[in-house]
Amino acid sequence: MLAVRNIFKTFFLVELLKGLRLTFRNLFAPKITIQYPEEKTPQSPRFRGLHAQRRYANGEERCIACKLCEAVCPALAITIESDVADDGTRRTTRYDIDLFKCIYCGFCEEACPVDAIVETRIHEYHMEMRGENIMTKDKLLAIGDKYEAMIAADKAADARYR
Repeated sequence: MLAVRNIFKTFFLVELLKGLRLTFRNLFAPKITIQYPEEKTPQSPRFRGLHAQRRYANGEERCIACKLCEAVCPALAITIESDVADDGTRRTTRYDIDLFKCIYCGFCEEACPVDAIVETRIHEYHMEMRGENIMTKDKLLAIGDKYEAMIAADKAADARYR
């Protein structure tokens, strides 16, 4: 009996007809394709993208060189060197993030006691030259300065979710 059923399925191409039925069912369904650069899909409020360093309102950088973000990074993507400033505070002389190593877990953002390092919602960036994957302190501060309004709004929205 089983052999007859297998011969019937083989002779009448049952699997092929099942596949064609699925194809024709979806052929006339409404399309959900978006035209990417012009149209954007909704983004989760918890999306983690490009890193940025923030400043206080008076222009002073927030990072106090506690090195918690470097210690908590599972991919070892953060490198920090620090020195004591003239006013006696500890500041970073080098703050590098290797974006090729980074796994965008957000641990650095969670570990920071002063909200100095954040991950923005920016996901449209690329590297063309060797070494552009290393985000230096100056690059991170420039991104933070440029997108401070978006970062502050995201932080306020995140506080409402908690």
